[in-house]
Amino acid sequence: MGENMSLEAIIEQINQFREERNWRQYHNEKDLAISISLEANELLELFQWEDAKEVVANKRERLAEELADVLIYSLTLADNLQFDVQAIIEEKIKKNALKYPVEKSYGSNKKYTELTDTLE
Repeated sequence: MGENMSLEAIIEQINQFREERNWRQYHNEKDLAISISLEANELLELFQWEDAKEVVANKRERLAEELADVLIYSLTLADNLQFDVQAIIEEKIKKNALKYPVEKSYGSNKKYTELTDTLE
């Protein structure tokens, strides 16, 4: 895959890969959601009992592989559901902007339900 591939081209390559192996039959929505979670846990496992900076510095290839697995399964699920990935991300960012207005959330790691009204 090239650096400048469109998202659609990447999804097409993922689909081609699974079609060549006759794996679509196993890629139902439930199992894809489970796979996303399992791969995310493999990503987390790299950090378990380790200093985050050391993991980032010393395990970049493994981090990239596990993150790629999460992304591949996520894109596959989105494709199965006929979601426009760009559209659903843009919509979620809009919702997050409402939940986390800059004036209340800037520099804070609090969940939106914990943000206090600081504009009084």
